[in-house]
Amino acid sequence: MSPTVEDHAEDHADGRSVEDHARARIVTDAPLTDPVPVALRYDPADSPGTVCFAFPGGNEWVFPRDLLESGLRAPARRGDVEVWPCGRAQTVLEFHSPEGVAVVQFDSSPLVRFLRRTYATDARAAPSPAGRHH
Repeated sequence: MSPTVEDHAEDHADGRSVEDHARARIVTDAPLTDPVPVALRYDPADSPGTVCFAFPGGNEWVFPRDLLESGLRAPARRGDVEVWPCGRAQTVLEFHSPEGVAVVQFDSSPLVRFLRRTYATDARAAPSPAGRHH
């Protein structure tokens, strides 16, 4: 059974930050686990070019947005985070810390939707070419 998506997205008052919500499965040796809610956040004013995945219990991982994008198509790793496609419709994220490794599986569609919203937010915030002076 694959993770399910919560149709919940927010544009914040500043018009630039994005928050989406997805459900993911923590991959363990145990029998099938229940999906957990994950907040997908992007705030270019606070941390340009990075995304934050916030898990229950206050666990947050911040990593480059382009790593997430690359990992949807082919295995990619930067620092303590690895992302790779799993079949045609799922994506796995692996987070390394001194406490161990967490492997988390998502449906790819909410991740793609989240990325599209982050780029759309950047496009809205960019100055128009007509407004630039040479």
